[in-house]
Amino acid sequence: MGADKGKKAKIVEGGEEEDGTKLFPFVEKLQEIQDDLEKINEDASDKVLELEQQFNEIRRPVYNKRTEVINSIPDFWLTAFLSHPVLSDILNDEDQKLFKHLVSLDVEDFKDVKSGYTITFKFSENPFFEDSELIKTFNFSDDGATNITCTPIKWKEGAYLQEITNGDVPNTNSKKRPFSEDSFFTWFSESNQKNPLGPADTIFDEVAEVIKEDLWPNPLKYFNNEVDEEDFDGEDDEDKESDDDEDDEDEQEDEEDES
Repeated sequence: MGADKGKKAKIVEGGEEEDGTKLFPFVEKLQEIQDDLEKINEDASDKVLELEQQFNEIRRPVYNKRTEVINSIPDFWLTAFLSHPVLSDILNDEDQKLFKHLVSLDVEDFKDVKSGYTITFKFSENPFFEDSELIKTFNFSDDGATNITCTPIKWKEGAYLQEITNGDVPNTNSKKRPFSEDSFFTWFSESNQKNPLGPADTIFDEVAEVIKEDLWPNPLKYFNNEVDEEDFDGEDDEDKESDDDEDDEDEQEDEEDES
């Protein structure tokens, strides 16, 4: 009887092998189709980038016209930053005094959109630093690495943050560049050279992304304070609910153990 069981096992194994042989041509054909789809997706991505480059050129004169109008509105960028539910957290009291001298902000993609962008802050003459223009640049290489550079701020003698932003920024092992709790200008002065965050391809500058993807496209809604903070609190609320659920489960387990 044991011999019959072993014979049956061999038959099953043989059947599986035979089924695999029958399926192989279909799997091979499916792979060919999948390769065709990947090629189409790559072509589509290239076309999207080409369109984005074209529309960037169309947008540029409109952005310039918008900047001219913004320059006529006192404290426009200061107000927009303070009304932003994320950026307002990194603008302290001293930063606000300095931001009163911020006359324009500009975000510009490289001609090759996927290779990076710059964020440029232009200031009127002020008692804090010599620079009239501060530029932070993000370069993305083909291998996925990110290189971040910034204008070294030429602080005037005894000016706010002179030592912090011209000195060394502490290293961190975090894969996500955190918001600076000290100052907007502490964030601005961070770069790969001053603050290596591990492998270059893991760097994600959250402040820069918020400025580029949210503030820059439509700063007027923040100047007018039209933003719904729930759009930014959603993830935090979900995390809090998840933590609350875990706490409830722990309490139930403790009660069961006591009983």
